[in-house]
Amino acid sequence: MPVLIGCGERGAVPPPEAIGFKAHNLARMARLGMPVPPAFVIGAAWCAHADEVTPALWHDALRALERATGLRFGDPRRPLLLSVRSGAMVSMPGMMDTLLNVGLGDATVAGLIRLTGNPRLAWDGYRRLVAGYGEIVLGLDAAAFESDVAEVAGDRSERELDFMQLRALTRRHLDTVQRLAARPFPQDPAAQLEAAVRAVFASWHGDKAVEWRRMKGLDDAMGTAVTVQRMVFGNAGGASGAGVGFTRHPSTGEAVPWVDFLFNAQGEDVVSGRRSAAGHDELEQVAPSVWQALLEATGQLEREFGDMQDFEFTVEEAQLFLLQTRTGRRTPLAAARIALDLWHEGLIGRSEARRRVEGLDETRLMQTRIVGTGGAPPTPLASARSACSGVATGEIALDEARARARHDAGVPVLLVRTDAETRDVGAVALAEGLLTARGARTAHAAVVARQLDKVCLVGCDALRIDLAKRLVTIGDRSFMEGEILTLDGHAGVVYEGELRTVREPPAGLLAELAELRSGPGEP
Repeated sequence: MPVLIGCGERGAVPPPEAIGFKAHNLARMARLGMPVPPAFVIGAAWCAHADEVTPALWHDALRALERATGLRFGDPRRPLLLSVRSGAMVSMPGMMDTLLNVGLGDATVAGLIRLTGNPRLAWDGYRRLVAGYGEIVLGLDAAAFESDVAEVAGDRSERELDFMQLRALTRRHLDTVQRLAARPFPQDPAAQLEAAVRAVFASWHGDKAVEWRRMKGLDDAMGTAVTVQRMVFGNAGGASGAGVGFTRHPSTGEAVPWVDFLFNAQGEDVVSGRRSAAGHDELEQVAPSVWQALLEATGQLEREFGDMQDFEFTVEEAQLFLLQTRTGRRTPLAAARIALDLWHEGLIGRSEARRRVEGLDETRLMQTRIVGTGGAPPTPLASARSACSGVATGEIALDEARARARHDAGVPVLLVRTDAETRDVGAVALAEGLLTARGARTAHAAVVARQLDKVCLVGCDALRIDLAKRLVTIGDRSFMEGEILTLDGHAGVVYEGELRTVREPPAGLLAELAELRSGPGEP
């Protein structure tokens, strides 16, 4: 029987081994009264038997979800729409699939318009579902749907399209599915949900998930759970949007929230790496009450989980919803700073702080910075958003094959890509750093780069890549694959060639660590 979350259930929260850490943490947040959309979870034990999963398994849980929301799945007047997400016992950021807006079709899109009074929201959700279903369930190339967007939107973002244009885009996506898959997009919401659940289970065996587990030494047998959750809509216009954040700075450890946010967007826009996102300044200015609620939530999360958190959220018409939290990945410098600060704040004891800084010595905490030649600072080629600090120099590599060949030859490389996508995990592991034209600091690929301790710059607007010519253009300068660039993750800038650097220990931080380690036991 699936486990219910936020549907009035009582008792102990099932362990992560049964329902995955994503669902386990959602359940903990819901029990605290935090704003978590209700959900049910199909346990990880089913991952090895996904071919036996049928709607009968979640029938009762879906009815409970309908009662909790006052909506009905597949109802043409008051449709319940669902997200279907993966969630293993260990964090695997972006390595498995998610499908949003499940339940939309020609009949229910009209019901959603009546329910919300927002035709743009309804058609935007429908076109996203068709494209996501085509890519994740049917295995179609995402480029086919991106081509549809370009045909309708031209030079504009799809976020600028009105409901009539989004309706036309949806029809184009439906035609693309029929043409490329030789079968229509399913209009039956129950069929959509069953296919989505099976596809998310199947993504446990996908190439990038397998590669990640190999790199991290994770057991293939643990499997993933699947969380089916009521949709909340960051693409509702006005004071709505989607964001991902860290309760503290994941590169420096500074005790301030570090948030990426996109107005009128869904969460996949931020984490997919195919869109650029800004920081929280606009959210704070446009919706100060939401920002204040988010600040209060970050404090509550740290008190509950006793550590810096990486969280995902949606704002629907100025109402905050939390969709995920997990222990945030951080640089060694941030790990030391955060452990010390949490100890000083009384959230963890001395022995736990000591455990968290084990192995963080002067060598691991050394910081590299660029120094000018002859006293003159170097001139940057372009700026970007820094997702992970540090300095990295290497040859330009435009794909994994090139990165692997040069790495195997003992040559440091920088992976340069248009999008920050997790399918590049193998190439990121080989490179000294990652530079992308699009993407957010909190995109899954950026989180992966940080976890692998790679310098990462995303959203470099001046960057253009011509794969056919193996050519990179940054501003008014062009570079062939194999030429050398330097990434400065501290300042968020890109330089031509190799620059002189120095490595320095963080003297003040080392002194604080020495005090922590030399003191008595608890507290």
